[in-house]
Amino acid sequence: MLCINMSLDDFYSSRPQFQTRLVVSVGDSRNDVIGAAAAALELINKNQVKAILGPWTSMQSQFLVEIGQRSQVPIVSYSATGPFLTSLRSPYFLRATYEDSFQVHAIKAIIKLFGWREAVPVYIDNTFGEGIIPYISDALQEINVRIPYRSVIALNATDQEIYVELLKMMAMPTRVFIVHMYSSLASRFFTKAKEIGLMKPGYVWILTNGVTDDLS
Repeated sequence: MLCINMSLDDFYSSRPQFQTRLVVSVGDSRNDVIGAAAAALELINKNQVKAILGPWTSMQSQFLVEIGQRSQVPIVSYSATGPFLTSLRSPYFLRATYEDSFQVHAIKAIIKLFGWREAVPVYIDNTFGEGIIPYISDALQEINVRIPYRSVIALNATDQEIYVELLKMMAMPTRVFIVHMYSSLASRFFTKAKEIGLMKPGYVWILTNGVTDDLS
């Protein structure tokens, strides 16, 4: 909100001839898909908004697109990266960022450069995590790189469940892992990975921007 308000101040100070003023109303998604839909409906019904800037996740966007289509309110997302959103083809959904599949070519190039023959995708168990997997599979197939296993981590996985999954990965001959999940889960995941020795030299971790954009 600080950045949005500063942008509006800059815009209007440099364009004093503009009489119409943009008013920003805030709805709280409570970091939840249903919460995002409820917040959007409340904004539309009470405040008669002309556009909704948000939804934070791809799953929230999927719900809000239908609401926007029905009410003819554009939905603008700067962080919903799920490739499946492209197939929605709604004139009321605008994605102001790249989708996840754009990263696949870079990942493929890195793996090809080092000559690795196997890689294990590690991803969160929801539509955000699953969305990139077909693209990774196709890209690795193009360079004859095998996927011997897929490690799927639940959003609400306990530390013990993460630990058990990491032990499975440690027992495999594969040493190259492609991680695609939320940074909140990734921070816990890598803490456990370091504890059991999966961050030692010899292991390769390739992270998508779903992890790196927020993980310091």
